[in-house]
Amino acid sequence: MDIPNIGFNHEKSANAELEILPLSDLYGGKTHDHDPQMAHRVSFYMIICIEQGNGSHMVDFIQYPFDSGTLIFLQPDQVHAFDFAKQPTGYVVLFTQTFLDRVHTNMRLPNYTPTHLSQQHSPLLKLNKHSQARVINAINEMEIEIAHPQSDPLIVMYLFSSLALGLHRLRPELRHDNINPEQSIKLGTFYKLLQSHFLTIRDANWYANKLHTTYKTLNSICKLSTGLTAKQMIDAFTLIEIKRRLVISNITTQKLAYDFSFDDASNFVKYFKKHTGVTPSQFQTAHSKAIL
Repeated sequence: MDIPNIGFNHEKSANAELEILPLSDLYGGKTHDHDPQMAHRVSFYMIICIEQGNGSHMVDFIQYPFDSGTLIFLQPDQVHAFDFAKQPTGYVVLFTQTFLDRVHTNMRLPNYTPTHLSQQHSPLLKLNKHSQARVINAINEMEIEIAHPQSDPLIVMYLFSSLALGLHRLRPELRHDNINPEQSIKLGTFYKLLQSHFLTIRDANWYANKLHTTYKTLNSICKLSTGLTAKQMIDAFTLIEIKRRLVISNITTQKLAYDFSFDDASNFVKYFKKHTGVTPSQFQTAHSKAIL
């Protein structure tokens, strides 16, 4: 089975790098050629706001039940699938790293961190009625400004920042305010290095050297920001990519072992089973069936 990679529609957003859609626009695959209820990988950030209804949203092969007042957060490269069986209503806010970079240039906003690598992480946030009303109002205000004949990108950024800061306050488990700007830059650089070299390098000391710092310092930054050690971050990122490829491309264990630079297939299987409790083929069989 092939899982489509969905990119951001820059033309539709007039290069604003942010788009807001009513959830109902995705019913029946109206927005893209693929069926949103089938597994697909996104190249952008996404906040799904469930105003009414319930169901179960799949994120990286885990089902997360949702109901009215639920927010679902997705980061680039995550695999997910909508559940429209009961036709939930709400909004989908899509934005790119370019948009975030513009926001950070103009105002103070916490950086997005790879907390989704932690097994304790949940992409869901349940809002009370007061918080839900504020979130819906913030999304509506962004919609109004985007549609304005003299729409000002800076106003959109301020409205988005207000929403993001409010959500940041509601998710204290994700706060990493105790790392300074220099540490935040190092964390971001580490994550970019990891995205480029995870197929061949799983040595935390190598990444520390590339960052011109010590393993101890890198470890401290990672633990303060994500709750994981540098090595745990590397393994978590690697395992998520292995899982995605197992299901996305229906690839063989032998080929994956080669792609991820393991000495042989048996070592690859041992590595995967140590961290997941199942073999790659068992995972592939179970989840390929689950998302068909």
